[in-house]
Amino acid sequence: MSPEFIIIAMSFLAILTAVFYTYRVVSIRVGGEGDTSPQTIKLKEITAAIADGAMAFLIREYKVISLFIAFMAVLIFLLLDNPDTEFTEGLHTSIAFIVGAVISCLSGFIGMKIATMGNVRTAQAAKTSLGKAFRVAFDSGAVMGFGLIGLAILGLILLFMFFTGMHPNVEIHILMEALAGYGLGGSSVALFGRVGGGIYTKAADVGADLVGKVEKGIPEDDPRNPATIADNVGDNVGDIAGMGADLFGSAAEATCAALVIGATAAALADNTTALLYPVLISAFGIPASLVTSFFARVKDDGNVEKTLKLQLWISTFLVAGLMYFVTDYFMVPEFEIGGQLITKWNVYVSLLFGLFGGMLIGWITEIYTSHTYKPVREVVDACETGAATNIIYGLALGYKSSVIPVVILVITIVVSSMAAGMYGIAISAIGMISTIAIGLTIDAYGPVSDNAGGIAEMAELGKDVRDRTDTLDAAGNTTAAVGKGFAIGSAALTSLALFAAFITRARSQSSEFNSIELLDPMVFGGLLFGAMLPFIFSAMTMKSVGKAALDMVVEVRRQFKEIPGLMEGKNKPDYAKCVDISTNASLREMIAPGVLVLASPIVMGYLFGVKSLAGMLAGALVSGVVLAISSANSGGAWDNAKKYIEKLGKKGSDQHKAAVVGDTVGDPFKDTSGPAINILIKLMAITSLVFTEFFVRNGGVLLNYFK
Repeated sequence: MSPEFIIIAMSFLAILTAVFYTYRVVSIRVGGEGDTSPQTIKLKEITAAIADGAMAFLIREYKVISLFIAFMAVLIFLLLDNPDTEFTEGLHTSIAFIVGAVISCLSGFIGMKIATMGNVRTAQAAKTSLGKAFRVAFDSGAVMGFGLIGLAILGLILLFMFFTGMHPNVEIHILMEALAGYGLGGSSVALFGRVGGGIYTKAADVGADLVGKVEKGIPEDDPRNPATIADNVGDNVGDIAGMGADLFGSAAEATCAALVIGATAAALADNTTALLYPVLISAFGIPASLVTSFFARVKDDGNVEKTLKLQLWISTFLVAGLMYFVTDYFMVPEFEIGGQLITKWNVYVSLLFGLFGGMLIGWITEIYTSHTYKPVREVVDACETGAATNIIYGLALGYKSSVIPVVILVITIVVSSMAAGMYGIAISAIGMISTIAIGLTIDAYGPVSDNAGGIAEMAELGKDVRDRTDTLDAAGNTTAAVGKGFAIGSAALTSLALFAAFITRARSQSSEFNSIELLDPMVFGGLLFGAMLPFIFSAMTMKSVGKAALDMVVEVRRQFKEIPGLMEGKNKPDYAKCVDISTNASLREMIAPGVLVLASPIVMGYLFGVKSLAGMLAGALVSGVVLAISSANSGGAWDNAKKYIEKLGKKGSDQHKAAVVGDTVGDPFKDTSGPAINILIKLMAITSLVFTEFFVRNGGVLLNYFK
């Protein structure tokens, strides 16, 4: 059986699974037949406002992104156009880029559409039982999880078949380099989705917290708070569309890196079945995730968090077992890359280290961000002496939390490299996200549950309902932190694999790049510049959140001051105005960080050449991974410290006020800057890989001028 047929069949299995879960969610009626009770009317009004706000933002964002896609497609075509070759690499790379970008946009749109339908149905189900509410939230997340990976591998394999079918006489490694444009398209959309979505959600969240909680002393989701609809919209924008695009980019980029590196081995280049092994990993992760989803059941007195984490472990072991047989059947017994002899079992070892390395990083992330463990409890105790000590302890926790994940990544990199060279590192990156269908399901479950809690509060469904949605949301917070750990780890391995593919491609074109020494001034200068980029990128995104939040705070204060009877609940706030502020701010502020990420490798490669660009990529990768881990974990710890104090019944106390300040500071850390660094290091690497031929032919113009 051909691997192409298997991959297409698995992609359709994922898409049909997403359709099935869509039907399960949509078939639930909001309210009974002919139900016109005030509570049902309020439920429908609130969810309509959230859905309209989310879709309005996404449509406006995609209009901006469409202009960028058109510009980049033309740029790729012009810069990679080489009249000396028969194969039009620029045209084919542009096609792959457009396909990757469109599928990434489509995945985000579908996921957010279903999430904004699942939130109200989760809140309604919570009126009956915890178990029913859990299942609705999980089903809503599954649409995104299975739909995204199904579309991702379907688009990739169809492009592969199109390129190889149209150009059977072109060397396979050239076709695979053109295919890398697919990963660039997906990751470009992810950049704007993550940055724009992160700015949107945190501007609304900070505004709602500072004025609502701190100044007015009302709950976060109180219907009197003008920013509460924007806050709920933001959960979908950042954590569903943004996270989905991020993981789509990781899957596409890691696979493209493995294909580019693998195509340099004659034994793989001449054997399509073995060459497509990286795509088969993601393909066989689909049935493993589907089987795992059957175990997603929670009793009314059950442990939601334990059920969600069990999903990750079951899917991990299923993929490990399944890939043993896939490796034995599809991979060639041995092959050679760069003078290193590699067996199929060396490749399988690399896969296992990536697969279980991701789980370990997720577990460490949980220890540092869950209030069940000592680190967050220490942050809770620090809140007793004020906001300053809370901030100090939270920052220290984030810095310290980067140690073990980095050690795990180092071990994974070293073992994978010893086993299968740079190809092994690419395989370990794919292994880490091979359970993406179930992982993204759990990630998307979180904002659906969070929204359900907000809807329950605004619709005044009662304390019992809110308690159930809070239980769902608390579990989602923990698994979201675990998901961020996965995303950061996979981004590190993916970036390194893309870096390896870039160097491999550069060396194949010119002997000048066979020796890239660390102490070479051009390399070391690039290294320092690259190490700076994640910090300036974080500064830009955090400042953007601050500026947008300032506008939100001013507006919320104005409404409390100028709308008579708002605080007493006699008049409704202007929710739409706050949604508009977040939308405009996010679209305005996402441009500069996006330009920084995309322009840096092109400018560096063109002006200073491949050596300096190689140094820049290495510097950005090394500093970016540590900064991303510490930012995400500090923000998660501050958030859960606040929730633990509320759980102890100390809401409104001085300790709680200090925790709210920490949580507010941590919001852009964990949901804007931290996650967006993943995309920075991946996008710069995939951009460098796509434009390698241009840099080799035209790079170093500034150096040549001084010569």
